Amino acid sequence: MAQNSENNEQLSIRDNSSVRMVDVSEEMKSCFLDYAMSVIISRALPDVRDGLKPSQRRILFAMHELGLAPNRKHLKCAKIVGETMGNFHPHGDQAIYPTLVHMAQPWAMREVLIDGQGNFGSIEGDPPAAMRYTEARLSPAGALLMADMEKDTVDFVPNYDETQMEPAVFPAAFPNLIVNGGTGIAVGMATNIPPHNLSETIDALVALIDQPGLSAEDLLKYIQGPDFPTGGVILGKEGIVSYFTTGRGSLKVRGEVHFEELRGGKSAIVIDEIPYNVNRASLVEKIGELVNQKIIPEIADIRDESDENTRVVIELKRDAIPKVVINNLYKHTPLQTTFAVNMVAIDRLRPKSLNLKELLFCYLDHRHDVIVRRTRFDLNKALERAEILEGFLIALSQLEDFIRLIRESTNREEARKKLLELKFSTRLLETLGIFIAQDRITEEGVYSLSLRQVEAILDLRLYQLTGLERGKIASEYAELLEKIEQFKEILGSEEKIWALIKQELLAVKEKYGNPRKTKILQEAGEVSFEDLVANQRVVITLTHNGFIKRTNLDNYRSQRRGGRGVVGMATQEVGKEEEQDFVENLINASTHDYLLFFTTDGRVYIQRVYEIPEKERASKGKNIVNFLELKPTEEIASMLRIVANSEVSDSRETSWDKNDYIFFCTKKGRVKKTPVADFQNIRKGGITAISIEENDKLIDCMFTDGQKDIVLITKEGQSIRFSETQVRSMGRNAAGVIGINLREGDEVVGAAVVDERATLLVVGEKGIGKRTSFEEYRRQKRGGYGIKTMKTTEKTGKVVSARTVFEEDELMLLTLKGNVIRIKVKDLRKTGRNTQGVRLVQLDSDDKVTSIARVVPEKEEGEEPLLP
Repeated sequence: MAQNSENNEQLSIRDNSSVRMVDVSEEMKSCFLDYAMSVIISRALPDVRDGLKPSQRRILFAMHELGLAPNRKHLKCAKIVGETMGNFHPHGDQAIYPTLVHMAQPWAMREVLIDGQGNFGSIEGDPPAAMRYTEARLSPAGALLMADMEKDTVDFVPNYDETQMEPAVFPAAFPNLIVNGGTGIAVGMATNIPPHNLSETIDALVALIDQPGLSAEDLLKYIQGPDFPTGGVILGKEGIVSYFTTGRGSLKVRGEVHFEELRGGKSAIVIDEIPYNVNRASLVEKIGELVNQKIIPEIADIRDESDENTRVVIELKRDAIPKVVINNLYKHTPLQTTFAVNMVAIDRLRPKSLNLKELLFCYLDHRHDVIVRRTRFDLNKALERAEILEGFLIALSQLEDFIRLIRESTNREEARKKLLELKFSTRLLETLGIFIAQDRITEEGVYSLSLRQVEAILDLRLYQLTGLERGKIASEYAELLEKIEQFKEILGSEEKIWALIKQELLAVKEKYGNPRKTKILQEAGEVSFEDLVANQRVVITLTHNGFIKRTNLDNYRSQRRGGRGVVGMATQEVGKEEEQDFVENLINASTHDYLLFFTTDGRVYIQRVYEIPEKERASKGKNIVNFLELKPTEEIASMLRIVANSEVSDSRETSWDKNDYIFFCTKKGRVKKTPVADFQNIRKGGITAISIEENDKLIDCMFTDGQKDIVLITKEGQSIRFSETQVRSMGRNAAGVIGINLREGDEVVGAAVVDERATLLVVGEKGIGKRTSFEEYRRQKRGGYGIKTMKTTEKTGKVVSARTVFEEDELMLLTLKGNVIRIKVKDLRKTGRNTQGVRLVQLDSDDKVTSIARVVPEKEEGEEPLLP
C-alpha cells in the first residue's frame, strides 16, 4: 500500500508538471480561428493583386519552371501535376488537376491562363480525360501574369519544405482578378467576382490613372458590366451599379436566343448562348422534363445541335406563340439565372470586401510597385555592366601595360592583387568618357579598379582585344549610359512611372483585347422581342378572311409597270368569287414597330410587328383571331404603323412622341381626327377609336399633323378636298362630322393626305390607274358633293383605292387571286384629273385589283433620309 501511495504521488507530480488547465471554449475558438485564417489566406480567396489562389499560382509557376511558354510544345499534365505537388503544393493530384483543367476551359475563364491539348471536359459537364492523356502549356495570358518575374518585381518565399522558393504573388501584366473573376468559399465568407472584358478594364485603369477622382459610377463609361465567356444577356444596370459602388449586387442573366422558320409553317427557338456556369446538358434535360410535365406543352421537339458553339433548337408546335414559350423557358429553366456578386479578396494578407474602383486601385498600386522594382533592378544591372565595361575601356586604353603586368604574374591571384593596386588619374577617365566611375574617385583624386572589374579583365578573351571588339565595347557603354539615365528619370518621377504603366497596359489591350460577348440591356423586366428579333424591313399582309403574316421585304423584287407580278399569298380556291380569300391590307414596316388594327366597328387593337408570324411569300399566314380578341361582327378596316424609334426619318412616319393625329373616314363619308397619343395604352381586348353609326363602317385611317388638306375618293370616281382644320380634334368616343355628301349607291373607298410635292394615285379594279397633281383638286368646304377624279368605265371598273404617292416611292398592287406586283411611281406618267389613266397590271379576265400600298424607301448607311 505504501508503495502504491508513493507511485500515485509521483504520478500526480509528473502530471501536474505537464498538464495545463485551459478553457475548452476559448481553446476551440483559438484553434478554429487559426484554421479559418489558414483557409481564407492560403486556400479559398484570390489575391487582389494577381487574382489567383495559392493553388492556381503554384500550378502556373511550376509550368513556368518547366519552361512551358506559349511558343513551346505541350507537356503531359501528369508531369505538371507531379511537379506542382512535389515542389510547391503538397496536396493530392485529385485537387491539383481539376484546378489546372479549370484554367484551360474557355467557357469557365474569360481569358484562359493555360493552353490545353486534349479532352478538357465540356460545357455540358463532361469530365476531362485523365491527366496522363492531356497536355498543356501556358497561354499568352498566363505568361503575361509572370512577365518580368525574374527581375525582382515580387517577393519570393520558401516553399512548404523550405527546399525551394516560390513567388508570393505574380507581377500580373493585366488585371486578372477583374478580367477572369473568381469564386471561393472560405470559413465565414465567400467571394464571387464576375469576369469582365479586358479592353474595357484597361480603359478604366487608364482613365483612373488620368483622373483618380473618378467615382465608381463614372467607371460605367468604360466598363459596361460583366463579360461572361459564355455570352448571354444581362437585364438592367441596377445590379451592375450596385456592385460597382458597394462590391455586392445581383445580376439577372439570360441566354441569347433567336427564332427561325421551319418547313410546314412551324417555327423554332434557337438558343445560341447560355448563362454563365449553366450546364447545357442539364438545361436541355430540364426543358424536356417541362414538356413531359405539360408545363410547356407548346414544344414539339428539342435538339442539341451544338459543336464548339452552342445551338439548341426548340421546335414549336404549329399554333404556338413564341413569346409565351420563351417567357416560360426563362421562368422555369436555367435559361435565366441570377449571378450574386460578392467581391471579396485578400489585400495585404487580410480579406476585404471591395468595390470595383478599389479593386482597380489595388491593381494599379501593385503595378506601381512592380514597375519601380523592375526599373531599379534594370538600373542596378545596367550599373553593374557599365562598371565592367569601364574596366575594359581602361584596360584597352593601356593594353601593353596590362598585358605585361599579367604576364609577369606567377598566378591569377598575384595578377588580381597587382591590378587592384593600380591607380588611374581622373584625366584618363575624362579622356575615355567614363562617367559611372566618377562616384568611386578617392579624396586623393585617383581611381582604382574594383574586384568585379579585375575579374572581368582577367577573363577577357584574346579576340576581344581586336579593334572591332573595342568599338563594340565603347558603343555598348554609350547605350548603357542612356539607359541608366532613363531608369533614373523614371525612378525620380511619379508621372513617368504612371505613363509607363499606361503604355504597357495599352500595349496589352492592343495585342490581346477582344470584343465583349455579353450584351447588357438598359432595363430589366419581361423579355423584349426587340432584343431577340433582328430589326428588319418586312411586309405585313392581311387577307379578306383574316389571315395575317409578315414576309421579308427582299422577297419582293422590283418590276416594271405592266408586269404579271409574283404570287404574294396562297389564297383559298372556293369557287364562288365572293367567297374567295384575297389580300385586303398591306403595310411596309420594321419588326420593332407597332401595328394599330382599326376595325370596321370603330375599335382599335395594338400588336408589335415581331409578334406577327413570319411566313414565306406564297404561304397563307395565320388567322388574326389568334392574336386579336375580335368580336364576331368585326373586320379589319385599316392598319397603321407606329415607328418604334422616336427619331423618325420620314415626315410621313410618326411615333408616340410626335404631336400627330389619326384621321378617320367612314364609308358614309364621316371624318374625325384624334391625337395619336390617345392610343398608346391599348388594352389587349381593344378600345373604341371612333363611334360608328348604324349601317356605316370605318374604311380608312391615316396620320396627319393637323394642318393638312384631305381628299376623299368615292367608288364612282368623285372626290372632295378640304382642310383638316375644318375638323376639330375629338376624343376616341366621338363619331365625327360629315366630310362628303354621297349620291345614292355611292360610297367612300379611300382618303389621302394632300402634299404638294406628291401626287394622288387612283386605281380602278381592272388594273387601270392614274397619277394626278393635287393642284388639279381645288379646296372646297367639307360636306359638299365634290368633283370628278376618275372616269369610271367598263375598262376601268369601279375605283378601289387611292393613295398619296411621291416620285421616289414604290407601290404594291394586290389582286383578287393573291398576285402582288411592285412598281415604281416614277414609271407612271402624270395625267389629268378627269381621265381614265394607264394600265398598271395585266390581269386575267376573272381577276381584279383589290388594294394598293406604298413601300417606304430605305436609305443606305451614312446617307441622309430619303424625304419627299
